[in-house]
Amino acid sequence: MTEAGWSAVDSYIEGRLLGADPVLAAALAANRAGGLPAIDVSAAQGKMLHLFARMAGARRILELGTLGGYSTIWLARALPEDGRLVTLERDRHHAEVAQANIARAGLAERVEIRVGPAMDSLNAMIAVGEPPFDLVFIDADKPSNTAYLKAALALTRPGSVIVVDNVVRGGGVLDADSDDPGIAGTRALFEVVAAEPRLSATAVQTVGAKNWDGFLLAVVNG
Repeated sequence: MTEAGWSAVDSYIEGRLLGADPVLAAALAANRAGGLPAIDVSAAQGKMLHLFARMAGARRILELGTLGGYSTIWLARALPEDGRLVTLERDRHHAEVAQANIARAGLAERVEIRVGPAMDSLNAMIAVGEPPFDLVFIDADKPSNTAYLKAALALTRPGSVIVVDNVVRGGGVLDADSDDPGIAGTRALFEVVAAEPRLSATAVQTVGAKNWDGFLLAVVNG
């Protein structure tokens, strides 16, 4: 099947199982108007993240890579009223667009955007003993994936879920000789996860509106 076919199937899934969502549509429109790159998860993938958070019974969620807040909204909608989502974004303009989108979605009280380099924020969180998160979604710069994973392990508990996006990279993950930093960072992530006894993990390939990629899924062992 061609990429056009993959996108058509995504549209079918969205039409049958998700339905129209004016809030999320407005968020994507605001992202385009703000000049943000169109690298959000697809609607079907957003709903998948939402369901992961519900299945995990998440009350505290950590997201690395806010962009315009599209995935943030999907995740925050899974939280109970007293739940909390902390999302980290390096780019101040992206964070401002995301803040407006999140407020429009009625989720401002559940979501905190922390602006700055993600590792600076993560190290500060570890240093002050931030309470553990029930789910971590990593969707930031790929060369830093291993550092983000190690920080996530310090900020979770047994039973927490860790999800990493963009781990197949159109099959590029197979190229051991690639000079693409994103591919090298992704391959390093697989090596670290494979050697980490605190994690049970797999990865799932995806095709659709976002072409050929995939997610790494892990649970922190007890």
